[in-house]
Amino acid sequence: MQTYLLSQQFNARSLAENSTACPANATICNGTSCVLPEDNFNKTLSIILSTVLTIMLALVMFSMGCNVELKKFWGHIKRPWGIFVGFLCQFGIMPLTAFLLSLIFNVLPVQAVVVLIMGCCPGGTASNVIAYWVDGDMDLSISMTTCSTLLAMGMMPLCLFVYTKIWTDSNAIVLPYDSIGISLAALIIPVSFGIYVNHRWPSKAKIILKIGSIVGAILIVLIAVVGGILYKGSWIISPKLWIIGTIFPAAGYSLGFFLARVAGLSWHRCRTVSLETGMQNTQLCSTIIQLSFTPEQLELMFTFPLIYSIFQLLFALLILGGYRVYRRHRVKTKTDVEKTEEKEDSKSTSSHAKINGGFVSNETK
Repeated sequence: MQTYLLSQQFNARSLAENSTACPANATICNGTSCVLPEDNFNKTLSIILSTVLTIMLALVMFSMGCNVELKKFWGHIKRPWGIFVGFLCQFGIMPLTAFLLSLIFNVLPVQAVVVLIMGCCPGGTASNVIAYWVDGDMDLSISMTTCSTLLAMGMMPLCLFVYTKIWTDSNAIVLPYDSIGISLAALIIPVSFGIYVNHRWPSKAKIILKIGSIVGAILIVLIAVVGGILYKGSWIISPKLWIIGTIFPAAGYSLGFFLARVAGLSWHRCRTVSLETGMQNTQLCSTIIQLSFTPEQLELMFTFPLIYSIFQLLFALLILGGYRVYRRHRVKTKTDVEKTEEKEDSKSTSSHAKINGGFVSNETK
């Protein structure tokens, strides 16, 4: 309804006046906010790339499964404290953060709804790849992604019902349960094969893991670049959405890490929970808004999942870079300390030998 009134309000004369700010073929124009139509070539390319990326993602998840030990994985299922903390972050912190950001920035109702949909989505599989690179708990990462995707079938309708009341009727939002099921199958099946390979052929699993982790990192960047190219018409948009898209993932990472630490989890598990909280399933969010809104609203709303996807990747890379620098500094400091201790030991040994006329006891050798 908002989009219909907007299109009626800005007629041909107002479009001509704003021609300096918006391209001539913009479907929606409101001063500095413009949306361009997607051509057929982009649609065909999008289908092809989506198929290829889905297959590649399944192969990457197979390689991530090669780092999961069945005994430890089952231990997280039997004693799900880490999973429970992740559940509170995923379906407690993220929807509430989305709600508060929408209120603070006073965005349009359709834009507030898409922010909330993003906040209610389960964790994305990209978090598993980044968790590997930051030495996170892969068993916890895989179990959290699996459980959040499974629980999303019930928690997403509940969260959307609670938080979207002031903007729209929650019944108007169509949840693609088939897509959630496909995402769950695309996660569980390749990971299960990876766990089996790790159990039967541990040496080969390590090789597969190294290759898959590199391919996964490249794939994450590729998805962000392809999304930016295919939907280039969505880049010129309200600054409020850009600000929210920047703050939201950063808040997810920070709050997830803080809550995990308060819950008493170890540092490597805190990093895991942080990544699982901040990295959302943006593909699922895009599918939901495609099924729930008109083409005009879709063009206006698709921007936010793209913005969120880009900034969640940028912040994840910053976390990865910061951790690698910290790890290198820590290893270097530890090595220096060990060398200093060795020198002190050798000096004490030599001085002891001089005092005792060159005799060195067996204890000092």
